[in-house]
Amino acid sequence: MKPEALVILTPGFPANEADTTCLPPQQIFMKALKQAYPDVHLIVLSFHYPFRADQYNWHGVEVISFNGKDWGKAFRLNTWVKVWKKLSLLNRQYELLGILSFWLGECAFVGQRFSKRYGLKHHIWLLGQDAKAGNRYFNRSKPDGNSLIALSDFVADGFERSYNIRPRHTIPVGIDVNLFDHAPIERDVDILGAGSLIPLKQYHLLIETVRLAKLYFPNLRVAICGKGPEEEKLKQLIWQYKLENTISLLGEIPHNEVIKLMQRSRLFVHTSEYEGFGAVIAEALYAGTHVVSFCRPMNGWINHHHVVDDVNMMQKRVVDLLKQKNLDHQPTLLYSAENVAKQMMELYK
Repeated sequence: MKPEALVILTPGFPANEADTTCLPPQQIFMKALKQAYPDVHLIVLSFHYPFRADQYNWHGVEVISFNGKDWGKAFRLNTWVKVWKKLSLLNRQYELLGILSFWLGECAFVGQRFSKRYGLKHHIWLLGQDAKAGNRYFNRSKPDGNSLIALSDFVADGFERSYNIRPRHTIPVGIDVNLFDHAPIERDVDILGAGSLIPLKQYHLLIETVRLAKLYFPNLRVAICGKGPEEEKLKQLIWQYKLENTISLLGEIPHNEVIKLMQRSRLFVHTSEYEGFGAVIAEALYAGTHVVSFCRPMNGWINHHHVVDDVNMMQKRVVDLLKQKNLDHQPTLLYSAENVAKQMMELYK
C-alpha cells in the first residue's frame, strides 16, 4: 500500500530552516499541518525560490525547488514541464490526497491541469491580490467555487465581484501561539509598522501619522520593520520631517524578533491599501497590540482592531488611543495555526 501524501505548489519557499523571513504565514501553516498530520507526507514543489534546483528537508517537509527564475515564457514553460514530470512521479510513488496551490497563479494553472488529468482533488488558496480583477490565470485555470479557498471574507467578496464566482471555502491565516512570551513585557514602543517597504503598503502615511502624533507626544517611539524599494524615499521623508530620533527603520529582521517587538508595542499601524488578511494583523492582536488599519479582513467586529476609512481618521484614532494611559493589552486570538491546518486537511481527507 502506497503512503499518503499531499503536494503543495508554491512560487517560493524558505531556502532552509533558518530562512524565517520568507512567507512566515505559510511557514507557520506548513509546520502546523506537519504536526497535526505526521503520517501524511507533505511535499512542497517550489517553482522559483530558492534560486537553486534542490531537494531538501524543512522541518520534516520534503521540498523540491526548481529555480524557475521567471525569465520569460520559455523559462516558465520549462519549469512547468519539470513540475509536471515530478508530479507524475509522485503520483506513482504515493497515494496522493490531492494538490494545494498557493495563489491563483502559475502554480494553480499547473495544479488544475494535472489534477483534472489524473482525477485528483485540487484547491487554490486565494491569498490576496490574486483575487483582484485582471488575473490572467483565472481564464487559464478556470476554477470553480468548490476548488477555491479564500483567505478572508474580504478576499471572497472581492473575488466574487471580479469573477462572479464565490469561493466555497474561507480559511484564514493562523498564528503559532508558541512564538509568544506570556510574561509581562514593558510596552516601550508606541507605534510599530512591519512589512515589505513597497508602494502598496503606503508607509509614507505611517510617517505622516507619526508627524502629527508627535505634536501631542514629543517623546514618541516608533519602529518600522522590513525592507524594499521604498526604503530610501522613507528615509528622505523621515529626514524632511526631522523624525530621525523618533522613527527607527530596523530593516528585515527574523520573524521571532518581529513578534517580540509586537509584544513591546502599544499600537500596530497598518497602512496597506489592500490586504487579503495580513498575518501581521493577527499576530499583533495576539501580542496584545491595538491595530489600526484601512482593511477589514473578516466580516464582524474584532476586539482591538480599529478599521478606518482614510489617513485623517487613522491619525485621529492613533492619537486617541495613545492618549489612553491604561490601554487594554489582553491578547486577542483570531485563529490558531492548528485549527487552520485541520480545516485545510478536512478538504482532502
